[in-house]
Amino acid sequence: MKKSILILGLALSLNLSLHAQKQSIEAQFSAQEAIAQFTYLASDPLMGRDPIRAEMKLAYSFIAKELEKAGAKPLPGANGYFQDIPFTLSSPPIRGSVKMGDFTFSQGQNLLVLDGNSFSGTVEIVDLGFGSAEEFVGKEVKGKIVLTHVGAPNKFSPNQLFSEGRAKALRASEAGAIALIERFNVPSVPWQLVAGFLNRSQLGLDQGQASTLPYLWIEDVKNQVNGSTVSQAQLTIEGKVTRKIDGKNVVAWIEGSDPVLKNEYVLLSAHCDHVGVGSPDAEGDSIYNGARDNAVGTVAVLNAARYLAKNPSKRSILIALWTAEEKGLLGSAYFANNPLVPLNQIVYNLNIDNAGYNDTSLITVIGLGRTNADFLISEAAAEFGLTAKSDPSPEQGLYDRSDNVNFARKGIPAPTFSLGFTAFDDQINQYYHKAGDEVESFDLGYAQGYWKAYILATQKIANWSQRPQWIPGDKYEEASKKLYGN
Repeated sequence: MKKSILILGLALSLNLSLHAQKQSIEAQFSAQEAIAQFTYLASDPLMGRDPIRAEMKLAYSFIAKELEKAGAKPLPGANGYFQDIPFTLSSPPIRGSVKMGDFTFSQGQNLLVLDGNSFSGTVEIVDLGFGSAEEFVGKEVKGKIVLTHVGAPNKFSPNQLFSEGRAKALRASEAGAIALIERFNVPSVPWQLVAGFLNRSQLGLDQGQASTLPYLWIEDVKNQVNGSTVSQAQLTIEGKVTRKIDGKNVVAWIEGSDPVLKNEYVLLSAHCDHVGVGSPDAEGDSIYNGARDNAVGTVAVLNAARYLAKNPSKRSILIALWTAEEKGLLGSAYFANNPLVPLNQIVYNLNIDNAGYNDTSLITVIGLGRTNADFLISEAAAEFGLTAKSDPSPEQGLYDRSDNVNFARKGIPAPTFSLGFTAFDDQINQYYHKAGDEVESFDLGYAQGYWKAYILATQKIANWSQRPQWIPGDKYEEASKKLYGN
């Protein structure tokens, strides 16, 4: 009997604590300020928050000022509230062609010039398989074209194709090669899709010397391009233009209150960029405002920072609004590889990314159930009348398509806190990367519940007595053991 009373007492105490946390958030949350932030970030003057446009500076500056006003501090090593990122913008050439044996490849059809300067000449080829560091050893490539397959064995996702390619381009450049040509034959990624996406201006990280190296993909439908039988390539690239772009992640932090746990960080993140200006819709609107994707997420992080600066959690809070997510997760990748806080001190990343919503009773958490802390997200959502559900469309591969994956790969537990959806249906596609994705079409009552649930989830995780971990057997568990040493 006494044991039952004790259990009941503990349950009541926990419920009262949860209710008190909810009341505190409700009392301190300013719907007027949050909606004003939302309205500005998704407004026409920002021209769709495209990081290659000058208007993106307005978004960066606004977010930084809001963090400063909230009481979050600049991170040591940052440029104020900014992590500066050296980007390059590379436009397709006026003309590009490669002739190898009997095959001729043409820009935009079966050839894509991804990077580097203009060039013309007939050059010897060296076939290096996948172009790994080991395959470069002992090979004389100076003054020659390096020919490889795209990606690496068992590394053929879009992000891996790009990351492996950048590494090969750097190796080829350092070895004195004239160009890098990769043979594209990835059945899971259609060439037509790749060509449609990449035959336009591309934003990438400035690789210094490597960025001047001509870097090309050729469609290799049946592995017909073999470097052992084709010894030379006639390469022509005309009118290739590359220019530097200043990129910025907006970053800050809030010190924790516990003398021990404050040395651990919970990373709150969302991408603040969008896709800019596109084709006009039926009303003639060509500005893709990106309210759902991802101004709503940016506002969630800003208001979590505002609340936690006034109500510090035991763990410290790291705040990051990523740039260039829409260009290939570039901002988060840059931070993950150039961290301003040691990665092994970041114990959790509660990321936000969105396409839209079709169920305002839900919070969809991409990766829910993959870490031992995720039940706290479900509890927080429930406090605001929402139900946390896991990814309903695993076939979309959403977990590995958002900024969280750059931290998961390092071993950091990292789900994505998204608007409620039950499928990628017409209701989602009506607004996803469309001019109609504006605040005027958004359910603002739902937005407020979403923002508050995110604040409470953050507070609960940052105060949790246990350290968040991957569920045993998760594909990122080994990376976590390597990062944290357990």
